[in-house]
Amino acid sequence: MLTLNTKIEHAEKIDGELLLPYDQREKSRLRATLLSGEDVAVFTVRGTVLRNGDLLRGDDGRVVKINAAKEATYRVEAASPHQLLRCAFHLGNRHTQAQVGEGFLRIRKDPVLKEMLEGLGALVIEEEAAFEPESGAYGGGHHHHGDDHHHPLAPIPVRQKIHRPGDKS
Repeated sequence: MLTLNTKIEHAEKIDGELLLPYDQREKSRLRATLLSGEDVAVFTVRGTVLRNGDLLRGDDGRVVKINAAKEATYRVEAASPHQLLRCAFHLGNRHTQAQVGEGFLRIRKDPVLKEMLEGLGALVIEEEAAFEPESGAYGGGHHHHGDDHHHPLAPIPVRQKIHRPGDKS
């Protein structure tokens, strides 16, 4: 079985493709199947999140491209930037992973959150889409392919202490 364990930036040749939803792309240990039908094992550094277009080199030198699978999501739109910002605030207050797009947010499908967002006046549209949430304040930024700069993915804390005003340091 091919073992994929080294993230690389560029490759002359792509030897296979792996289609994964977000919840599998954030696992550091995974058994999966390439589009060709070949089984692979994925071993990454704990906390690594694989993004659409990332490349992994296998133990035999082959390179596999990661593709984000479409999954059940909600696209959240609002009548104004202020209203969309309020929606983002309330999602963040609930520690909900969210993708930030140009004039929209995207979250995993969740009827309770849909009701909350509609109560805030947002338009919530169910759609099948690749989910690429923000990596968070400690995640080292979001990687956009075509950028001139390398933005390494950093571990996302499993348990994160939230600082509140008045907390003793």
